[in-house]
Amino acid sequence: MSAFTNRAKTLRLATVALLAAGLAACAPSFKADVSRFQAELPAPAGETFAVVADDPALAGGLEFALYADEVEEEMTNLGYVQAASPEQASLLVRFDYDVDNGRERVRSTGYGADPFFDPWYGYRSRFYRRPIGYWGYGFHDPFFGGPEVRSYTVYTSGIELKIDRAATGERLFEGKAQALSTSNRLQYLVPNLVDAMFTDFPGNSGETVRITIKPEETKVRNVKN
Repeated sequence: MSAFTNRAKTLRLATVALLAAGLAACAPSFKADVSRFQAELPAPAGETFAVVADDPALAGGLEFALYADEVEEEMTNLGYVQAASPEQASLLVRFDYDVDNGRERVRSTGYGADPFFDPWYGYRSRFYRRPIGYWGYGFHDPFFGGPEVRSYTVYTSGIELKIDRAATGERLFEGKAQALSTSNRLQYLVPNLVDAMFTDFPGNSGETVRITIKPEETKVRNVKN
């Protein structure tokens, strides 16, 4: 291999690394609006729980089991004990998740504003009956010097969490978390939404809060000859 070829390959790899660093630094934050309502949620001592699918179509699925693990970990961290089966649990944690088909957006880029969440007004989703968001800004590409007109797809994702007293069916907690993003990968979205749901859990009843969590990591392929 010639010295020129080695230098060219090194330059390509360096360029890829710089691009990856730039994307990571400029990636917009993942933000979720979280609404939570509670009655008298019992203290963890002496309580057991089981996570079940609120949508029967998800029950028994491997994908649901993956996301249920995230909820189980959060409940365990709060001090609740996971039951061997739903029949043996004192609390049933009903869990659901969804992401829509996306909406194509064409916008001129703007500066100084979160591209996904300001202002909120107008969006609908499976988990919210009322409008909750409006797309108002474009997406800033850090590799261009000024505003650009761009086309991209925006997805609305959400989770819903309910906690019932197993013996009586009494509803103790309801929570919903929703976010807008340019990713529709549930494997990324659901864990982040669960993280948002359990931040400062159970929260103040009736209050909607915005919670910021890390953006999706960008993977870069190696450049080969």
